Amino acid sequence: MNNHTISGNLGRDAELRIAQSGTAVLSFSVPMKSGYGKREKVDWVNCAMFGKRAEGKLVEYMKKGTPVVVSGETYVDTYTDKEGVEKTSLAMNVSNVTLMGKRDAPQEPKQDGPPPSEQHLDNPEPAAALDDTIPF
Repeated sequence: MNNHTISGNLGRDAELRIAQSGTAVLSFSVPMKSGYGKREKVDWVNCAMFGKRAEGKLVEYMKKGTPVVVSGETYVDTYTDKEGVEKTSLAMNVSNVTLMGKRDAPQEPKQDGPPPSEQHLDNPEPAAALDDTIPF
């Protein structure tokens, strides 16, 4: 068995579908870079998760551009395109996905007045009352 771990930003939104057998399949693609400078090359890995791991709310978070780390068994997939030419692609049966981006925090209600760093908590007088005592 050959397990690999790759990281990158999702190339497209993840797609959840149900196979004819009734098994859930979550598919997505992750870039794998090699080389550097003018010789840098990007190969796309077609990733798939099956069964219980593919079900649930994971698909809602896996949008294009989301940074992920995936690990699983890699293999070379051979297929024939529409013109009858045999092609190959790198594929992975994913066993683990880690979302690297941060979740959007819920919006906090805005406060009136100065930011907390400028508020004087030891002075119970409102800021308007202080303005009357300033000589300039």
